[in-house]
Amino acid sequence: MTDANILVVEDESIVAKDLQNRLRKFGYTVPAIASSGQEAINKAVEISPDLVLMDIRLKGQMDGIQAAEQIHKYLDVPIIYLTAYADESTLERAKITEPFGYLLKPFKERELKTNIEIALTKHRLEKQLKTNQKWLSTLLNSIGDGVISSDSDQLVTFMNPVAEKLTGWTQSEAIKKNISEIFKIVDIATREPLENPIKKVLQSGAIAPLSTTTILIAPNGSETPIDHSAAPIKDDKDNITGAVLVFRDVTERLQAMEARQQQIKQEQLNQLKNDFLNLVSHELRSPLCHMKGMIQMLQMSTAVQEQHYFLDVLEAECDREMELINDLLELQRLENSSNLLLAPDLLLLQQWLPWVIEPFQIRTQEHQQTLQLNLPENLPSLFSDRTSLERILVELLNNACKYTPAGGAIILSVSHEISELSVKMSIAISNSAEIPTAELPKIFQKFYRIPETDIWNQGGTGLGLAIVQKLVAQLQGSIQVASNQGWTTFSLILSDLELTI
Repeated sequence: MTDANILVVEDESIVAKDLQNRLRKFGYTVPAIASSGQEAINKAVEISPDLVLMDIRLKGQMDGIQAAEQIHKYLDVPIIYLTAYADESTLERAKITEPFGYLLKPFKERELKTNIEIALTKHRLEKQLKTNQKWLSTLLNSIGDGVISSDSDQLVTFMNPVAEKLTGWTQSEAIKKNISEIFKIVDIATREPLENPIKKVLQSGAIAPLSTTTILIAPNGSETPIDHSAAPIKDDKDNITGAVLVFRDVTERLQAMEARQQQIKQEQLNQLKNDFLNLVSHELRSPLCHMKGMIQMLQMSTAVQEQHYFLDVLEAECDREMELINDLLELQRLENSSNLLLAPDLLLLQQWLPWVIEPFQIRTQEHQQTLQLNLPENLPSLFSDRTSLERILVELLNNACKYTPAGGAIILSVSHEISELSVKMSIAISNSAEIPTAELPKIFQKFYRIPETDIWNQGGTGLGLAIVQKLVAQLQGSIQVASNQGWTTFSLILSDLELTI
């Protein structure tokens, strides 16, 4: 840096002039020479030199070290001391001002030039480093994420303002404290404490990617949902010297997601209401219209046979109306009661299941269908809610009879697995009619009916299987449907039932 401006501070004019000539010989510029401490301060502020050559012993009340202290208050400029004194006290005083060199008179030209070049280069690098540090500090302090760094012992070395706000700790309080004391997180679902991500990173040496949402707990007990990630800090030899943790408040995002979910639920509810109104307007009006027509026909009819026919139609339509109303009320009851009061009863399955299917034996014979009951030997009795279980089986058998073609078969089979004092019971009802694969995911939806074909054009409210699913949930069981190779099977599974052998 041969074009540098150098201020010479020397109270011996001959020595000062000699220094000026040597510096110009090296290619430097000497814009001024000062002979006292105060003059050195004034000249430095005036010309802002790139470097100051400062004699320690100056005439007057202020020596070179005091002058250097004052210059550092105004300027960031490197100073090299030139002195004939090397005593311990002078050296200690000089070290406080952090000089870039300390040359003892007399010195050689090469020593002078080398010290100047080293001082200028070192100062330039330090200035660049300070600029980068200031830029990085400004960046970290202005971003919207919290940032915490630690050393290799998990001790905090830096926190930005966002991190201070979210953790409830100031940087001055947190410095040199263990990160686990500052950054306390728990699982958002289980509330179990989680391992600190910086500890993980320091142990593994790998980046910890963005986590699932966790809860950050501040010292005052306040909680903030956050996402966080961590990464190791390595030196140029790839040694881990610390770690950095970045985290952000996701409260607004969770609130937006919750609002969206509520909006979706509301849209679904509105659609459900529309479906309900459409169904009710059709299903309730249709029987009423038929009944009104039959009444009018009865009023005009005089033939006994015709009157009986009209009365039969009226009765069927009344039954249809009553079935719809009962299904709606039952579904409403199930949906409004998250935990219905059940009445467990001892069910002797070997006797009870034949009694349940007995009414359907006659019905299947009338429709040229077969109904088969497959029960294993030593079938255990169990405690369950008789009314709910009966309603489930009746609904499934009803559907099987309704949709099985003439000549088809219906099979009710039971299997069980006994474990200690509980039993897992599986009841399967199969019928020889296949449901299209695309319709299976919608089969338990309220008001849903399979598009009409020759087989499926059987009417109904579309509520039966929805009621079945609700009742199964109340019994803490599960129900599945499969349909292939010309058969449809509904499998009811009840687990952890109390039993007697």
